Amino acid sequence: MDDDSDGRFWNALTKFFRQKSISLEELILEARAEGSIIPEDASMLLNILRLESKQVSDIMVPRPDIVCAEIDDGLDAVCALIKTHGHSRIPVYEGNRDNILGVLYAKDILSNMLPVCGETPDLRAIMREALFVPETLDLKKMLLEFRSQKKHMAVALDEYGGTSGLLTLEDVLEEIVGEIEDEHDPSKPEEIRELRPGVHQVSGRAMLEDINAALGLSLESEQVETIGGFLTELAGRVPRQGDAFTLDGRRFTVREADRRQIRSIVIEPAEA
Repeated sequence: MDDDSDGRFWNALTKFFRQKSISLEELILEARAEGSIIPEDASMLLNILRLESKQVSDIMVPRPDIVCAEIDDGLDAVCALIKTHGHSRIPVYEGNRDNILGVLYAKDILSNMLPVCGETPDLRAIMREALFVPETLDLKKMLLEFRSQKKHMAVALDEYGGTSGLLTLEDVLEEIVGEIEDEHDPSKPEEIRELRPGVHQVSGRAMLEDINAALGLSLESEQVETIGGFLTELAGRVPRQGDAFTLDGRRFTVREADRRQIRSIVIEPAEA
């Protein structure tokens, strides 16, 4: 920040300590409105504050969708899983997914692919200890647990001790900074693309101000900056594929979404 913006920030902070009743979230919103901090920084700060209100169960991969290996699988089978799904860590179970024994790291598998003394080691010999957490743990504590245990993956347990899901450090960080794309993620579509006259497909990450400017709309929010966040705020949950909203004379239909965010939306005249 330059000297002027730095001064505005400290003025806002001084005001905060004078007015004890104002919440930290309100202070951040006020600082953003005054230009003391940029919108991207404000969003991350707000997301950090909201970690305590979210649980592991809110963002985890549910049990049926976990990619894992059975203890009797060979290294070749595990390598095929890694190649297909692009994961660097694979949980290993025995019998059923309630009995997770440990986690296989791709780098450990690579170093053991060549037979040692004529024998290929079984999975027990190279897997590492798994981190288990209750599915009700809040995300702030989960982040601290990842740090203290030096782990990047955790198995979530339900109240009966059964496996309910799985999450990674990346999942928690995405709640703060937004989606983190890697080489295994599908390519991102254009933010705003005309399908035909009057009908557009937009990315869930497209900024409200960009959509307003491109389509002549007047969508506004003090809490979020993207169209995906706007519709999520409006619905009170992450909308599902096919959910539709009528705003500003347009119909917004969710074309693609996952458990955490809207990926694409079709915008067309409401009467279409």
